[in-house]
This record gives sequence, structure tokens and C-alpha cells, in this order.
Amino acid sequence: MTAPDATPTRDANPWFRVRRRTVDPRLRLLCLPHAGGTAQLFHGWPALLPEDIEVLAVRYPGRQDRLAEPCIEDMETMADAVDGALRPWLDRPLALFGHSMGACLAYELALRLEGRGIVPEHLLVSAHAAPHRAGRGTAPHTAGDEGLVAHVRSLGDLHSDAYDIPELRDLLLPALRADYRLVEGYRPRDPAPVKAPITVYAGRDDASCPLDDVLAWSDLTAPGSFGTALFPGDHFYLVDREADVVADVAARLAHASASQPAAPSSSRL
Repeated sequence: MTAPDATPTRDANPWFRVRRRTVDPRLRLLCLPHAGGTAQLFHGWPALLPEDIEVLAVRYPGRQDRLAEPCIEDMETMADAVDGALRPWLDRPLALFGHSMGACLAYELALRLEGRGIVPEHLLVSAHAAPHRAGRGTAPHTAGDEGLVAHVRSLGDLHSDAYDIPELRDLLLPALRADYRLVEGYRPRDPAPVKAPITVYAGRDDASCPLDDVLAWSDLTAPGSFGTALFPGDHFYLVDREADVVADVAARLAHASASQPAAPSSSRL
């Protein structure tokens, strides 16, 4: 049986945009966007995933229909807020996919869930160094508006023309700056490993994420529970390669079980 957008009362939660294609999903996939990003990044995913996977795309405060809400500027507050909002959705197995800033947030959510005895089916982290290998000494959030925009554009051209429109720039920059403050303040020296298997995703041409630092996510899961998926492209490779990325995610979740290791490592040419 199929259904369009989810309709129960809990689906009105401002933290999530919910897309399901069945009334009885086998698994939920929580998708967490990048700094300055929105749930729109994952708009096309539900149609590319199996019908029995429900997508919850996180909507951060301070943008779009949450524009009037204050932005969150530290990881602990953000992770606690998403964790609290997520609790009504834990009646199905859960997997996590986080892109860039969202990767670290997904990891922090996995820690919180596992602390309550809930092991995610899979932790899928994209375009970000492992927490203990993240760069230090960089602070784009302290730059002026032009410097911050230039930094974002150096990562790749994802709707960056919006910053050329003064009215949109004024709306977008506060959330972008707050997200960078959150990311730059997140520097755990000795992050705890998770029980969930981890797969890392990255663009081969993403200069912001040295491959060695991305592969260091393997330190945070058990041996044999780590996989990789590399694609052509820059920091926003998952936009141009959306169908391939989602197909890889679907394959890894096809027989997801927290008691099983991650799918074998793979590389997309």
C-alpha cells in the first residue's frame, strides 16, 4: 500500500520533512544537510529509494519555514535538539546519512541513540573529516560577508548565485555563519567509537576533505564494519551524482542490521 507525504500528528514536527511511499516502512533514513543547507538537498531521494524506506530530512532552525527561529551555534545543543525531536520516530529501525556538517551531527546522534541502547542500522557520513581529524585554525565564520561567501563558493557551485541577490543574501548568511560557528567549535579530541557500521562518502575532487582524514572515520567503528564510496565531483558531488549515491545507500541498507558489518568497501569511478 502506498501513501504520499506522511500525515500523522508527529509529522508536523518542525524538525523533519517526511517522505514515505508506504504506510508501513521497514526502515527510516534520517538525512542531515550541510552548513547553510536545507532539507531540499534530499528532495529527490525518496523516489530513488525502495518503497519500504521512509526519509526524514532534517530542517535546521533559522532558514526557510523556520526562519523566525534562532539559529543554533553549538553541536551539543543541536544534537540534543534533533535527538529529542526524533524520539517519536524510533518505532522502526533507523539509519543516518549526514553530509558535511550533517556528518558530524549524525555521529553525535548515533552516540546519543546508542547511549539509550538503540544502535542505528548504519551511519553514513559524507564529505567531512572524522571528528578527531577535522582541520583546526580555520574560522570562516569570522570572515566578512564576502569572505564567507567566497569560502562557500570554493567548495562547489550549489545555488551560490543566491548570494548575489541582496535580499536573499541577508536571509541566508545568518544561518550559514551560525552553522560554520557550530562546525568550527566541534573539535572532540578523543571521540568515542560507535557500534553502528560506518560508510564514508566523498567526492574525489573535494579539496576541503583530504582523503586520509575522511578515511579516519574507520577509527570510530569496529574492524570489518567500515566501507567507502567515492564519486567524481567536489564537495557537493551528491547533487550531480544523486542517482548513483542513492543507489549505493539503498544497497547498503537492503539488508541492514545493526548486528551485521557494513557492506564491502567500494569505489565509484
